[in-house]
Amino acid sequence: MMEKQIQNKPRILCLHGFRTSGQILKKQVLRWPESVKQKLDLVFLDGKFPAQGKSDVEGIFDPPYYEWFQANQDFTEYKNFDECLVYIENYMLKNGPFDGVLGFSQGAFLAAAMPGMQAQGVAFQKINKIKFLILISGGMFGGMNILVQKAFVDPVVIHHPKGHTIPRLDEKSLATMLGFIDTIQGILSDGDRKN
Repeated sequence: MMEKQIQNKPRILCLHGFRTSGQILKKQVLRWPESVKQKLDLVFLDGKFPAQGKSDVEGIFDPPYYEWFQANQDFTEYKNFDECLVYIENYMLKNGPFDGVLGFSQGAFLAAAMPGMQAQGVAFQKINKIKFLILISGGMFGGMNILVQKAFVDPVVIHHPKGHTIPRLDEKSLATMLGFIDTIQGILSDGDRKN
């Protein structure tokens, strides 16, 4: 039984928010209850580019801080986006396979785009199909968060009152999260986990 649990433990690449780091995201996610953490194999990656400005978490978390890419104020122009995609794909090739992707804020924006880019043949063609996403504070730029939910098949959504943060899981949220993980484990045990 223990061997089956380990085999079905989803391996998840975790992408941090703008001008933070993999280490910061790890500290935040590892506040989740043990019952969640023990069911997930979480791998935290730093963004490719050093932060090009002040981080909102200075004074709370120590540097270094990173960005995945840069954008203008209204998010109509992007810089270093293609380099970021290649960087993530190369990391996934070298350190995978990964079953899913967790992203917070800018990392959630990236994570949400990855399966679509993969399906359209735009990026992530060298890695296995991304089977699921965990998006935290990853609404569409411009505040149209509800549209993000409509883009997914059978989304599982946890709302929390603390705004743009990694949520602490209360009793209801914990039950929702554990149910989602059980669903993912079932999918993984039924499907191939090819390299």
